[in-house]
Amino acid sequence: MQSAVKATLKPDLAVDRDWWRGAVIYQIYPRSYQDSNGDGIGDLRGIIGRLPYIAALGVDAIWISPFFKSPMKDFGYDVSDYCDVDPMFGTLADFDALTAEAHRLGLKVMIDEVLSHTADIHPWFRESRSSRTNPKSDWYVWADAKPDGTPPNNWLSIFGGSAWQWDTSRQQYYLHNFLAEQPDLNFHSRAAQDALLDVTRFWLERGVDGFRLDTINFYFHSQGLEDNPPLPPEQRNDQTAPSVNPYNYQDHLYDKSRPENLGFLERFRALLDEYPSTAAVGEVGDSQRGLEVVAAYTAGSKRVHMCYSFDFLAPEKISAAKVRSVLEAFGKVASDGWSCWAFSNHDVMRTASRWAAGEADQTAYLKVISALLMSLRGSVCVYQGEELGLGEAELQFEDLQDPYGIRFWPEFKGRDGCRTPMVWNGADSNGGFSTAKPWLPVPAKHLSQAVDVQQGDDSSLLEHYRRFLAFRRLHPALAKGEIEFIESQGDTVAFTRREGNEQIVCAFNLGSRPAEVNFGGRSLQPLPGHGFSGQTGAGSIHLGGYGAWFGRID
Repeated sequence: MQSAVKATLKPDLAVDRDWWRGAVIYQIYPRSYQDSNGDGIGDLRGIIGRLPYIAALGVDAIWISPFFKSPMKDFGYDVSDYCDVDPMFGTLADFDALTAEAHRLGLKVMIDEVLSHTADIHPWFRESRSSRTNPKSDWYVWADAKPDGTPPNNWLSIFGGSAWQWDTSRQQYYLHNFLAEQPDLNFHSRAAQDALLDVTRFWLERGVDGFRLDTINFYFHSQGLEDNPPLPPEQRNDQTAPSVNPYNYQDHLYDKSRPENLGFLERFRALLDEYPSTAAVGEVGDSQRGLEVVAAYTAGSKRVHMCYSFDFLAPEKISAAKVRSVLEAFGKVASDGWSCWAFSNHDVMRTASRWAAGEADQTAYLKVISALLMSLRGSVCVYQGEELGLGEAELQFEDLQDPYGIRFWPEFKGRDGCRTPMVWNGADSNGGFSTAKPWLPVPAKHLSQAVDVQQGDDSSLLEHYRRFLAFRRLHPALAKGEIEFIESQGDTVAFTRREGNEQIVCAFNLGSRPAEVNFGGRSLQPLPGHGFSGQTGAGSIHLGGYGAWFGRID
């Protein structure tokens, strides 16, 4: 273990403004990563103790979900103080120590900025709601009731019901795209924008390398407060919200993804450009126009560096055809933009349950789709525990913490199932996560997939991740290169990645039966070190079930 860690160390973090392009980013959900003080909840000190593991995995950066002061109605995505650490997670000194240790190990540090809304106990909101004439009266989205007392329009909350909440102090409604306890900031207020940029500068001064921008396309609303039109049933999908949620019944033209956002993103990028080697990745939640929004937000060099949409986070199983269609569509609408691809995160069912459950060999399937993810043009996010192949935890209703799941149970069970603690030690009933009862239960079936069980086993998924990430680092074309798809059939995906003089052929079989990719008689030379056993012969690539091949054209 120690030798693996030392191998990842870098002599320094020389300024590289382009480090994010093709980076592999490891997402940490701090409540569930490692508890250091025995209260059953993960914390910053716990993360520090596990940084050598992350460095040994071979990723480039970490993204830490919110650890700011919060009433925890939405587990940190309801911020009450943007510039301090919630005592549950530690202190600012702990965060500084985390950043210093990550940098020593060669890891960049990205944090989750929740700019679209605050907690309803945030001092800004308390002042804003106090009167219609106070200095922050327009920092949030306020609107009068209709003459009959009903909300200003038909906008809906992702968490269910109207997006408007009546406030007795101002006798007006305020907008909340999520929980009623998460009022939306008004980005049409220049003063509110300035305050959020000051928050961003605070963390840049503390040495962070970048930000994951939560719900980036929700910043602006239409000041006309027009009703959203209905969405025809045949156009509905559950990429952004579960199918049981009436949020999917509207075409969200006026409550998000507004063109005014581009101006703020340019202000945000100008601030980041003052700090060499910083970057931002935005989360785009738009089920109808996701790729187009990503294209607009990442175009050129004056907005955010990269974004991700929900194309591969939806329940729909990945397929060879979908991979090609999404990547080619992105290439057309965002020729100068950059995406960050993810198959999982803290908001969606884990990949092992969402896609791999019906496969003949789940581990082999997870190996090939993870290799595919890490070979696509774009940057990559890997959610904690995916490298172990953890499945979705089956929780009882009484164990639920997530208000989203409690609201829509049992048809939608919420997000707790993918947020259960990381498992480090298979012999410990708490998985080595905590000496106390964890805030969410550790599934017994996860223990057999713990880090100490898989470590050192060359056939394990964990060692596959380490091996493939090492292979990826040897070939810059896999991180930064252009992509061109090769005709293939059925469950196979094939493409070339080209960077400078290096061109790599990548071929994947997402199915359980052997398959072939025809190269028209051209001679192919395999590359070693990736762990897959595909073969070539007579101008074709022969792939076993869940197989892959990497090489060059002679």
